[in-house]
Amino acid sequence: MSQIRQPAVADRFYPGDVAELEGMLDAYLSSAEVHAPPPKALIVPHAGYLYSGPVAASAYATLAPVSRILSRVVLLGPSHRVPLHGIATSLATAFATPLGLVQIDREAVERALRLAQVRPMEAAHALEHSLEVQLPFLQRVLDDFKLAPFVVGETSAEAVAKLLERLWGGPETLIVVSSDLSHYLDYDSANQIDRLTSAAIESLSPDDIGPDHACGRYPLRGLLVLARRLGLKVQRLDLRNSGDTAGTRDQVVGYGAYALH
Repeated sequence: MSQIRQPAVADRFYPGDVAELEGMLDAYLSSAEVHAPPPKALIVPHAGYLYSGPVAASAYATLAPVSRILSRVVLLGPSHRVPLHGIATSLATAFATPLGLVQIDREAVERALRLAQVRPMEAAHALEHSLEVQLPFLQRVLDDFKLAPFVVGETSAEAVAKLLERLWGGPETLIVVSSDLSHYLDYDSANQIDRLTSAAIESLSPDDIGPDHACGRYPLRGLLVLARRLGLKVQRLDLRNSGDTAGTRDQVVGYGAYALH
């Protein structure tokens, strides 16, 4: 029996109308300046598109040269709605967006479920935006792919690293970690903290990323642990906040985009 996870934040975080959504995505992607080779992994923000869309586009635009090669996306993001310890995947057959269905990679999910830290939990996915907002971007830039979705709660960096290592794959697999940076600080304070967080990401220093630095710190730390182990390099693609894109500067949210090679 098929089970489809329906969109929870269409018409809120991004347009629910197909033509409007495609136009917005295309405008962001065409405006992005690409100065990076195709990555193995991306770190991208997950706010409403008006706020973080231009920053996310700087990461997704790097995938154009490998759009026909990538067939699996392993997507990790934090839990905003459900208290969660460990890592929650989904037994759905597909995730829906206004652009259509994204099929779930059942083989990858089943391999992940053999790890003690991973379990199925539909409630963790039902209203979660950190994964959902990435899907229209992926649908727009990739020809065809399957998704391995994971909502990451309180857990060790090593637990996340072991999951990523199991699903790392070859050139057909892209890893995406969804995370915003600082939250609700004034513009200057946010810039100061986000620069420090960005330096920690770029130097593969997961222990320097604290609770106030990134809402997706748990999956982010795990990616950095494995990246250091595998000898990857991190390239910063964009670093801004909502005060730079579409909001006021009294309380801002930070956004960074990074490619790992």
